Amino acid sequence: MSDSLQLRALRGATTAAENSAEAISAAVAELMDALVARNGLEGERVVSVTFSVTADLDAIFPAAIARRRRGWDHVALLDCQQMAVAGDLPRCIRLLAHAWLEPERQPCHPYLGEAAKLRPDRAS
Repeated sequence: MSDSLQLRALRGATTAAENSAEAISAAVAELMDALVARNGLEGERVVSVTFSVTADLDAIFPAAIARRRRGWDHVALLDCQQMAVAGDLPRCIRLLAHAWLEPERQPCHPYLGEAAKLRPDRAS
């Protein structure tokens, strides 16, 4: 990438309405759309995305949904299961993305749906 860009880490999370491929796909697509729009990202600027899901979500891999995005064929994608902690938010999908951003751009970390409770300071 250009010397005028900085590699930044971006966080985000959302929840799926239920453990179905359709509900997980809709939640992941909404989260990815928010991540891209709020950070002015294009596919070639995204280096990697790691998704973690709570144990109650097993109908589809979030990375499989992200892999369908146009221009994301080169992005390294990984799925893992979130550490199980008593009282954790159910049906939660979290992400950690690495992307090249302009130095002056303040990163935006989208927390959507019920996941807004995790970071009310970043929810919108």
